[in-house]
Amino acid sequence: MEAAVSHPSFKGMIGVARRDITPPAGIYARNWGSALHEAADGVHRPLTATVITLAEVQDDIAQPFVLVSMDLGWWRSIDDESYFREPILSELGLDHSKLMIHLTHTHAGPSLSLQTEQKTGGDKVRPYLLSVQCAVVSAIREALAKSFLGTVSWHSGRCNLACHRDLVVSDIGPVVGYAPQLKCDGTVLVGRVTDESGATRATLVNYACHPTTLGGGNRLISPDYAGAMREIIEQATDAAPCLFLQGASGELAPRRQYSDRTEVADQNGRQLGFAVLATLADMFPHGQELHFSHVEDSTTRLGCWELVACVPNTKAAAQKLQLELPLKQSSRPSELTMPTLETSTAKERATIERIERLIHRWNGFEEGDAAVLSIWLWQLGGAVLVGVPAEMHSAFQLELRRQFNGNAIVVVNLVNGCYGYLPPMADFSEPTYQCDATLFQPGAHEAVVECCVNAIERVTAHASNDESFTRHHAPILTSTKTTQGESR
Repeated sequence: MEAAVSHPSFKGMIGVARRDITPPAGIYARNWGSALHEAADGVHRPLTATVITLAEVQDDIAQPFVLVSMDLGWWRSIDDESYFREPILSELGLDHSKLMIHLTHTHAGPSLSLQTEQKTGGDKVRPYLLSVQCAVVSAIREALAKSFLGTVSWHSGRCNLACHRDLVVSDIGPVVGYAPQLKCDGTVLVGRVTDESGATRATLVNYACHPTTLGGGNRLISPDYAGAMREIIEQATDAAPCLFLQGASGELAPRRQYSDRTEVADQNGRQLGFAVLATLADMFPHGQELHFSHVEDSTTRLGCWELVACVPNTKAAAQKLQLELPLKQSSRPSELTMPTLETSTAKERATIERIERLIHRWNGFEEGDAAVLSIWLWQLGGAVLVGVPAEMHSAFQLELRRQFNGNAIVVVNLVNGCYGYLPPMADFSEPTYQCDATLFQPGAHEAVVECCVNAIERVTAHASNDESFTRHHAPILTSTKTTQGESR
């Protein structure tokens, strides 16, 4: 039997800072093909950039791990993302492998495309991105300057906000909407940051669910459900910043979505927020783990456990992986013709938006049969953070967590770029939106899984003495499309 139960954790120098990055009124914010507006009318909730820095306990922390989470949607092209991230790396002298800039993927944020300058409010995008750059640099410097000796401890819970969204409607066919007959991953992984006194200094929330509560009819800037979620958690933790990390949510979204009512986003956020608080309440106190202590004779033999001090894990390592993936050739922009439409019907605008997005996604790819995908992988004590510049499906995080059962595997979509969807191969047997939209050939998902599994083994090899990481060999999970009542 297991003699001890503990939370995967990392102890080191930790810093936390936040900046408001709410865009100016009237910025171009058309994120839906069905939308009939271009510029945002106002603000539902402010957008934030939250930074956490982590470093091993030592005198020289010039090369810390820097994780940035921003309430923004997605990069439309490789060039746009590079325009934003490269100056931050240069300004702070950061190691490329130790900076993850993550977008929470709200669909109610400003456009991040520099190709929108001629659109209504598009002239505000470039100055806005420059202001966010400055805010992020300032926040990183503050987090490093105010770093403290602390511990990040991880624990998992459940939340039913996320649902499968590959719906098939009789007489219509496949649509992107709530599919009640399909099961999905409802894991919420919570990281609690505490200082040496045991006070909570920050909370990290890793959950997979598309922030698509607010749809094309919404005209307000909003972080979607993440805003109300943060409010719930921060009210319960003495205003300790909550940093949201969007998980592998390629096929997951809320039941209630595509709404123009901001109260629906707030309700979805409260649902996730209370699930996070339940997970925090289930955690052991700071610096402690549960040990089996003795048997007490009563009317039966009682097994007694007690909390004892634990030895913190202080090891950290980083890898930037590069993986060549085969590209589709049939959907390159050179084979498309942009409609010359001057009307503003929803159907025509949706067509234009669809083609523009495809052109932007291909921007930056050279001619060829394959593209190189970078993956950021950090070991922080008993946890591994995997950052992918794509929209992975939940089968990805389920597989990594199964292969390394008992460890905190934090999977984060939309890190340092956005190459679109990478659906599991099994999903290509059905004509889903994600399979149609992906730039990559079937098998790309499985190649990323294999690459990450091998990398986790390598990056954690020096942790083998304390047996923090143990791989559990199992068949690769190729799809999450199981119906209610079936087992995975």
